[in-house]
Amino acid sequence: MVMAASRRLALSGVRLEPMHPRHLRQVLAIEQAVYPRPWTPGVFLSELEAGDSRRYYVALAGRGGRLARLRGPRVVGYGGIMVQVGEAHVTTVAVDPREHRRKVASRLLVRLLADARAMGAEAATLEVRTTNLGAQRLYQAFGFAPVGVRPGYYAETGEDALIMWAHELQGERMRQRLEEQAARLDQPGGASGQPDLEVPWVRGRTGLEG
Repeated sequence: MVMAASRRLALSGVRLEPMHPRHLRQVLAIEQAVYPRPWTPGVFLSELEAGDSRRYYVALAGRGGRLARLRGPRVVGYGGIMVQVGEAHVTTVAVDPREHRRKVASRLLVRLLADARAMGAEAATLEVRTTNLGAQRLYQAFGFAPVGVRPGYYAETGEDALIMWAHELQGERMRQRLEEQAARLDQPGGASGQPDLEVPWVRGRTGLEG
């Protein structure tokens, strides 16, 4: 039986660490599962080598039993930002389809936006598919609001991209938002009460309303 999205538990014992080339095998497996045109190893490596304007993290969770000793923690999600001229661009956020609705993306965004503030960014932007309502709800919880559409931005599917911005990153309201989101990380997932929606190309996804 598929567990209802509103009852998905937050993953316990998740930690973030800077993305390293040794993580790329697992990162690429998630990338290929969730995107119709995944980034290549070369794209990730060029981002990791780009210097102080970038921050990339992986979310790691423990494995059970003997695997924990033999193979170490597994990558359950990852995300990155680029900061230039006072503006942060969320370049990617992705989560293992088996772990959707368990606050992995929220955990990554808390860290990424805190880094953007520390790097002096005054605003942050991102693109998201106009059909990806779940991701839009997540970004809105962090203060992002839609400002326009890029028609046909995702060439592989012909979908439009919704452009979202969060302003006043250095302000008190954003600090409060990040504290509020951080306080929710270990609570059960799906606090919005909204079901996940099917995304045709995402393989092995759980957490949908059954």
